[in-house]
Amino acid sequence: MAITKLSKKDLISILDLSREELALVLDVAVMLRDKYKAKEMFVPLLGKALAMIFTKSSTRTRVSFEMGMFHLGGAAIFLSPTETQIGRGESISDTARVLSRYVDGIMIRTYAHRDVIELAQNASVPVINGLTDDEHPCQVLADLLTIRDKKKALKSLKIAYVGDGNNMCNSWLYAAPKAGMNIAVASPKAYMPSAGVIHNAVALSAESKTQVLVTDSPDEAVKDADVIYTDVWASMGQEAESIKRKKDFAAYQVNQALLKKAKKDCLIMHCLPAHRGEEITAEVIDGPNSVIFDQAENRLHAQKAVLALLMGK
Repeated sequence: MAITKLSKKDLISILDLSREELALVLDVAVMLRDKYKAKEMFVPLLGKALAMIFTKSSTRTRVSFEMGMFHLGGAAIFLSPTETQIGRGESISDTARVLSRYVDGIMIRTYAHRDVIELAQNASVPVINGLTDDEHPCQVLADLLTIRDKKKALKSLKIAYVGDGNNMCNSWLYAAPKAGMNIAVASPKAYMPSAGVIHNAVALSAESKTQVLVTDSPDEAVKDADVIYTDVWASMGQEAESIKRKKDFAAYQVNQALLKKAKKDCLIMHCLPAHRGEEITAEVIDGPNSVIFDQAENRLHAQKAVLALLMGK
């Protein structure tokens, strides 16, 4: 398979990918994974470098991007705010212009989505969103790859997202229609995704003839679901709300009782880190329906595809 370029310079949102490009990323990910498993050297990014800006801590994002660049023949440079001028007030735009003179791509994991947009607007090299408070496109690409691995196809599957209407929920509301999947979101009314995100998802679903449901009933959301997805109730930056959120989300735990309301072969997914006994029980996360650690591995392969498609020749 020839690795081409994506139509846009950056990956800031799943909305940046057409349906065809979404499928291409998954196909390239499988090809790169097969080469890696076969110990076949393939280095399309030989001699290239990725700057990685982290203002949010990370396990999976840092390790998977670093190893991804290593596997593809390139190098990754970790930049934390305590070690760079960003932490001393240098502007995003100046940082983008400077790094563009040194490296071939920039990945940023941060709080404000607008910072990634500003970085991309001022960088002459590709910018990849490694996570913001609004979206997590790299994770949802790994998720789609995992579901396609297990179910053989994505079209017409139903995913139920149970929990906070956060960045993962937003990314899934955009990704599901693009992948030809139906999506049902169950969140407490005060924690539902924004009206703007829902509006965009409904518009996408009209184009792809899929369904979008947003409800406060977990039982309604998981009915006939092929996939149940959850995430932590308090994301990074929301720790002060943790006690209140535990109370507000108590009825939204993914447990054995909820799993029984979905299809028998329903997949259980979580982007990790998980708080066992809160948003998901240990029984379910370690149970036969769980593909959570396959998801984690597929971050490596999906991101390698993104890197190759954005930074390759």
